[in-house]
Amino acid sequence: MPCTEVAPTEDPSIPASPGCWPPAIWAVLIGCFAVRGLGFAYPFLPYHLDGLGFSTSTTGWIVAAFGAGYLIGQIACGWLSDRIGQRATLGIAMAAAAAILPALAELRTTAGIFVAAYLTGVIYDAARPVVSAVIADAMPTEAEQARVNGWRHFAINSGAALTGALGGYLAVRIGTGALFWTNAVACAAFGIVALRFLPGRDIHAHPQAERTGYSEVSEALRDGRLWLLSLASLCALICAGGVFTALPILMTADGLDAAAYGTTQVANGTAVVLLSPLLTPWLSHRASAKSPMTGLLAASGLILGVAMGAAGLSDSTLTYSLAAALAVPGEILLFIAAGDLVTRIAPPQSRGLYAGLWGTNLAMAIMIAPVMTAWALDHGGELTASAVFFGIGLVSAALCWSLHSSIHEVKTSPAIRESRPPRLSRRR
Repeated sequence: MPCTEVAPTEDPSIPASPGCWPPAIWAVLIGCFAVRGLGFAYPFLPYHLDGLGFSTSTTGWIVAAFGAGYLIGQIACGWLSDRIGQRATLGIAMAAAAAILPALAELRTTAGIFVAAYLTGVIYDAARPVVSAVIADAMPTEAEQARVNGWRHFAINSGAALTGALGGYLAVRIGTGALFWTNAVACAAFGIVALRFLPGRDIHAHPQAERTGYSEVSEALRDGRLWLLSLASLCALICAGGVFTALPILMTADGLDAAAYGTTQVANGTAVVLLSPLLTPWLSHRASAKSPMTGLLAASGLILGVAMGAAGLSDSTLTYSLAAALAVPGEILLFIAAGDLVTRIAPPQSRGLYAGLWGTNLAMAIMIAPVMTAWALDHGGELTASAVFFGIGLVSAALCWSLHSSIHEVKTSPAIRESRPPRLSRRR
């Protein structure tokens, strides 16, 4: 059934039904699921390197290069989406992925793989800041943005569960190199979809977007709210990332094999499938409130800290799986609340940049979590690892109170007015 135009008196706390979402939203949601579900490059890179005979030390450096590229890619793609448009940025990034991933699969020299791994990191999650900007521009209210972000989280995490299950099955049959080629095909398809359904830059251009890139980045880096949000998010993301990167280290210390780890990821994915439809509608209505979602961000840090703290005390597949499932409510709250807060504090012409800067926290988290876990195990064992994760969750929650005060002060200051985008109408 066609959608009617939004009347000016429409209650903004009632999100539009999915049937009324613009084609661009459906395109990015389906694209996120596809590139994450077939995103074999990162999780299977160590197995690929092991199969090529690289030492553990060399593998570590190559994986670190991937992480460094990931961090740079978030900033670069977020900035580009503001400068040249979301469609062009996503199209270029996905075209680059279609070329780089096969190179990673076929190269055999250390130097070549090192460079390819770095470039793979740059484009691996390039869609994240671009998609954040697409959602913020296409959905006129915070409630609708939160609802879409909830389903985006559902798509990404469902895809992650598929990555582990399907990738593990295919790796032993077609090899890890073929997995990277499959990843490249998924990226190419997403790029084509983006070029077809995402709007051009002129539709959502902002007059202030013509400023120099240095000035734009400099202003963002001087925004104390972004720093507080980033620090709080980083702490929570270290715990969230630990579900994927720290659990293998903890479980190996307990003598549990890769199959046991796979079970924890199935438990995590199942919890996402069950809880997302329940939490997302409530969170979308909560996002329509005038107050920022800092309290929910604090709750996410506490839940994730408790979940990973419990993982540190676990010693069986069952208890590790329960910890992985327990983390899911925290993950959902984290990504929806953080997305809401990024949109609230970002100037309309810098949404992609702010989303990209926030995305660097995820890159840092997936690098910090395993190193921190290994350090904790070497300096006190599993009890220390549990305490460290729980402590980081507490720090995340504590930072949210300062963040709330900072956002409130800016909104109430007579000298500073929050810039809000014009409300978009839905056409028949």
